[in-house]
Amino acid sequence: MRRLLPDPGPTSVAEQLEGYRPWEEDRDGRPLLAVNFAATVDGRATIAGVSGPIGSETDTEMLLTLRTRFDAVMIGAGTMRAERYGRLVNDQEVRERRERLGLPHDPLMVLVSGRLDLPWDAPLFTAGAGRVLIFTASEAEPPETATALQVVRHERFVNVVEALGYLRQERGVRAVLCEGGPGLHNQLQGAGMVDDLFLTIAPKLAGGDAPRIIEGDLPGVTELKLAWLLEEDGELFARYRRR
Repeated sequence: MRRLLPDPGPTSVAEQLEGYRPWEEDRDGRPLLAVNFAATVDGRATIAGVSGPIGSETDTEMLLTLRTRFDAVMIGAGTMRAERYGRLVNDQEVRERRERLGLPHDPLMVLVSGRLDLPWDAPLFTAGAGRVLIFTASEAEPPETATALQVVRHERFVNVVEALGYLRQERGVRAVLCEGGPGLHNQLQGAGMVDDLFLTIAPKLAGGDAPRIIEGDLPGVTELKLAWLLEEDGELFARYRRR
């Protein structure tokens, strides 16, 4: 892997993220929020309904290493149904390293599900490890799960601004990584909540009508600045910051 910007030269995922400490950046009543996506050159965020076929093993390494730098990971219900998440950090050594950095041993898994329509048999709920917090507008009760679960209810729809405020003020969450999907990304960008965008651009063309990394109308154009750009085997790894 090589760093193209800034300071061109050889690097690695671990080296690039070693100095990235989002939990140290204060955001006045809310956590710092970063989003992470992989996309094809023609802008598609999924292939055959899931994101896995887009990126390489290095993209997976970027995803897993990014998770180790945050107090919490957030996804929407559609992403949970498609990807069927399990425990976010499986490696005990990595969990111990997180604790040495002052992070919780397991990131808090945050689900945004308006109807509480979730795959309750997915490993995230059956593994009995980690912690899950669900924001929902549904009055339905979740089933019993092996993994510790808390539900926070909003009226009519999940308000992402209130949800982020709750995470900071009630749960002490300082930094959140959102991994999709495009609809949730739209809500967060529209509310002006996204601080960092990590985007892998895979050297692939997919075509079709798969979603892009953001779906729906925004109130205006969001200006970004490029913080870094990495390359390996034609795959680009960018980090953008909100201006």
